[in-house]
Amino acid sequence: MTLANHVFFYLSKILWWFAAPSNVLTALVLVGAVLIFTRWSRGGRRLVVTGALGLAVCGLSPLGLWLAAPLENRFPIPGPDMAAPTGIIVLGGSMDPLTTAARGQPTMGSAPGRITEAVALARRFPTARLVFTGGSAAVFRGEALDEAGAAEALFRQIGIDPARLTLERDSRNTYENAVLTRALVQPRPGETWLLVTSAWHMPRSFGIFRKAGWTVIAYPTDFETRGRPGELWGPILPVSRGLDLVDRMVREWLGLVAYRLGGRSDALLPGP
Repeated sequence: MTLANHVFFYLSKILWWFAAPSNVLTALVLVGAVLIFTRWSRGGRRLVVTGALGLAVCGLSPLGLWLAAPLENRFPIPGPDMAAPTGIIVLGGSMDPLTTAARGQPTMGSAPGRITEAVALARRFPTARLVFTGGSAAVFRGEALDEAGAAEALFRQIGIDPARLTLERDSRNTYENAVLTRALVQPRPGETWLLVTSAWHMPRSFGIFRKAGWTVIAYPTDFETRGRPGELWGPILPVSRGLDLVDRMVREWLGLVAYRLGGRSDALLPGP
């Protein structure tokens, strides 16, 4: 990949660490707590209160669901009468390569639906190719284990024929997923490819693949919302789920903006 891609990757990782709502709010509480014991105690108390209230709002309120709903409602799940596709593309983000290597057992982390739904589709369409795209998103080389290797081990254990598998091991983000996988697979005109990823991640993924010149059919999974209006008004428990959801959804919305401004997506909020 080009130097620009490397810069984009590292900047996105570093900037997100500072921009994650839970990190920002926790930092406010910690800095404020220290300032309380100095001559800036008044400002410190304000920071503590602001940070604590922010954590409470993000952790308990349905803010994360409000952010997720527009993303997850953007693409419908294809119906049961869907024609057999040429292949199934599964985006990385579900396997834990470090734990897999340490324990010697394929281990899923977040977004397990990407894998489980891909397996179900592979069995439903036995002639379709199964493509997993995901390298290492680690910033430090010592953690650079590719996710595709962990996915391959899991697919083999489940009984997927290795002859059907295509593994893309070098991508570090969704843009590289699209570009590197397209170069590896070389799809032909008239072929039908399903794109399997989390529903909240589908708009950005779809726009990136379309910008890369690959027209795919969205197959969203791993929904965080249920599509019912009432769920958007109740509290979220436990608090850790609310904080995690807000962090992930804010990151996704920022990603949509960054990818559009960087010319890597064909729309700010891509749709079918």
